[in-house]
Amino acid sequence: MKILTILGSPRRKGNTAAVLARFERLAAAEHSVERINITDYEVRGCLGCDSCFKNLEEPGCKQKDDGVALLERILAADVVIYASPLYCWSYSAQLKALLDRHYCLVKWQEGQKAAALMQGKTAALLVTCGDAVENNADTIQIEFEREMEYLGCRVLGKYIVPHCTLPKALGEKAARTAQEMFADLQAMS
Repeated sequence: MKILTILGSPRRKGNTAAVLARFERLAAAEHSVERINITDYEVRGCLGCDSCFKNLEEPGCKQKDDGVALLERILAADVVIYASPLYCWSYSAQLKALLDRHYCLVKWQEGQKAAALMQGKTAALLVTCGDAVENNADTIQIEFEREMEYLGCRVLGKYIVPHCTLPKALGEKAARTAQEMFADLQAMS
């Protein structure tokens, strides 16, 4: 199985990267794992111009950035893990821009859904946050569920690591979360 992880954190060695790396090590023993560090790419926000609807079989976008190439890598994967620190109850700005560009993966014509390029793909959410889940990381989970439903994706899980301070202090929280993600992946396959 081909697994694509997307690190949406601007901190390459932060809490989110630490938990994601643990999962990647577990998954790499049995699957192909590739990571996108979103900060290595230029992804502008969606313009809402609908020029992406011209071709029903590929992402398409009139913007000349890395967005389409990243979406093609997402489409080539069997499982996509979106990983982000919690910023203002949502994704990091860097990951949010890419998620907004997922708009072009569902094609509309004359008010009807004509194609859903991610239909049936499996996706998961990994979030690290500095406080509790309640009244903090609850809305990002709703956002994720709604976007994955819109895209036609199957949600593997939503994994939240609360009360994060420093990566070296994550200890068992990181290990448990990575193991839970891997166990859910194994149960799926």
